[in-house]
Amino acid sequence: MERFRVVGGASLHGEVTVVGAKNSALKLMAAALLASGRTRLTNMPAILDVTIMAELLRRLGCEVDYEADAGVVEIDVPQVIGHRADYDLVRALRASISVLGPLVARCGEADVAVPGGDAIGSRGLDLHAAGLEALGATVHVTHGYLIAEAPNGLHGGEIRLDFPSVGATENVLMAAVLARGTTVLTNAAREPEIVDIAAMLTGMGARIRGAGTSVIEIEGVTELAPTQHAVVADRIAAGTWAFAAATTRGDVEVVGGVADHLGIALDHLSGAGATVTTTDRGFRVSTGGARLRAFDVATLPYPGFPTDLQPFALAYNAVADGSAMITENLFEARFRTVQELARLGAEARVDGHHVMLHGVEQLSGAPVEASDIRAGAALVIAGLVAEGVTTVSGAHHIDRGYAGFAAAMQGLGADVTREPDDAPYL
Repeated sequence: MERFRVVGGASLHGEVTVVGAKNSALKLMAAALLASGRTRLTNMPAILDVTIMAELLRRLGCEVDYEADAGVVEIDVPQVIGHRADYDLVRALRASISVLGPLVARCGEADVAVPGGDAIGSRGLDLHAAGLEALGATVHVTHGYLIAEAPNGLHGGEIRLDFPSVGATENVLMAAVLARGTTVLTNAAREPEIVDIAAMLTGMGARIRGAGTSVIEIEGVTELAPTQHAVVADRIAAGTWAFAAATTRGDVEVVGGVADHLGIALDHLSGAGATVTTTDRGFRVSTGGARLRAFDVATLPYPGFPTDLQPFALAYNAVADGSAMITENLFEARFRTVQELARLGAEARVDGHHVMLHGVEQLSGAPVEASDIRAGAALVIAGLVAEGVTTVSGAHHIDRGYAGFAAAMQGLGADVTREPDDAPYL
């Protein structure tokens, strides 16, 4: 086990590159199961989660070649694939639930262990199950496995999600493309990652209209073909660096970032005093060295403020000028970051699903612990604006979402290194 060692006092300057979105890449790998043959994915992130998903697909009978440095994954899917996703892999990667829809569509059955993943609160699978049931599957949980069966195949249906769940939208979308007839999915998630999956499926021969809106219509086809597809840019990684620049009073160009995918987050930073500009390579966040103003945040489904950027809003407002309220509307356990920020001297108080923060000039270095991917990255950024040394245990969490995180920080002028988790705190 390793941790990050962060020396405070850094103001980030320079450029950093983001590649394909973790939240899309893993689902695209699952979508490859829908067609026998060799699918090629490019612009893939070099992260641990891709390695885990690759192993899951191998256990289903696929051959998977992952060239992390080149950002390429090639998946050779046989005519006959397995239908059981084992607990030892699924427990480490919640995104593995995305194989559910493709397996039911291809095999007529799927046994997927109830997932684990980040410790950010309850994320029930009821919407996934309801969506598949509307397509004609029977779904139940037995011995820790979510089992879906459709021995006679799936059929189209009218589905309205009670909540615009990204995962449920993806599973319904990937199942419906091979269902008989037409499926209309309303209150669907609208994230760029949904548009990305729909684009890949369309390249495989699927018939999809409305991806990126709240109503998606899918006309089922009998067969899909393998394809080649480039993963959409990682908006959460891009947002991470935008907040890192703003929090440290820096100036960072995010190469490969798509400003339009971060509309509300960048609007907040601009309104707080940052200069946000679109460049020919991405976008740039500059503070002119000034301490920016605090601002309120309420997480909402896309195009609202992303819950995955909420920990960064906490770290930012901990040192911003003024007071702010952060409201978490999606995941009830995502305020675990607050107690770690308090160890660094943040003035924060949790009240239900709200956090009140009063910005201080500077935090104070201390040992803290990451509870999930984004919390870990946010704590590293907080360490940059703390006096002295901060250690962030649980480096493996950050590795799941960011490739070469310490090196990227160093490239922007920060003193961030990795060390054994049991090293003396100095």
